[in-house]
Amino acid sequence: MKKIGLFFGTFNPIHVGHLVIANHLANYTELDEVWLVVSPQNPLKKKDSLLQDYHRLALVRVAIDDNPKLKASDIEFSLPKPSYTSNTLAHINEKYPGYSFALIMGEDNLRTFHKWKNYEDILKNNQIYVYPRILTEQEKEANEINAEADNGLRKHQNVIMCDDVPVMKISASFIRGAIKEKKDVNYLLTQPVFKYLTEMHFYEK
Repeated sequence: MKKIGLFFGTFNPIHVGHLVIANHLANYTELDEVWLVVSPQNPLKKKDSLLQDYHRLALVRVAIDDNPKLKASDIEFSLPKPSYTSNTLAHINEKYPGYSFALIMGEDNLRTFHKWKNYEDILKNNQIYVYPRILTEQEKEANEINAEADNGLRKHQNVIMCDDVPVMKISASFIRGAIKEKKDVNYLLTQPVFKYLTEMHFYEK
């Protein structure tokens, strides 16, 4: 059975930090493929800085076009909003019965995972691949507060800590701000993504 890792994100825009994580997990773990699941805009929380769903999906597609182990997914676009991971997993398992699905998340999300809807069912039925995060000072303080919950989940048989994943402190918000200020974002984005953003004049205002 093919094993798929689901990497959820707004990807606004997708950058090399996302791609390094996805590619590493697709090549250095038991995962056969990683699907980058583009999170749709929440109609109740519209943000001007968030590109339309189909543009963010297109950016993911052009970013990974030459990599057979990575796929772009719009599976959440047709689901009720706001989208909950437990609902998405139920839908995706029904749609692809021949596949096995695992979640991919940063260790910052693992600390708050106990607050997710139906988190116990997710943990019981799915493996979770956890990559390290470079934390800000605020996140470090929060980490200390949530240390007890974190330790419990780290030891769960379905949680796989992937401490060897290369991580970079790159944020999509930094890239958006840099583009707005006409700064050079070369090397933070793949060339196809950079070309798409430039031609569409995204994030420039």
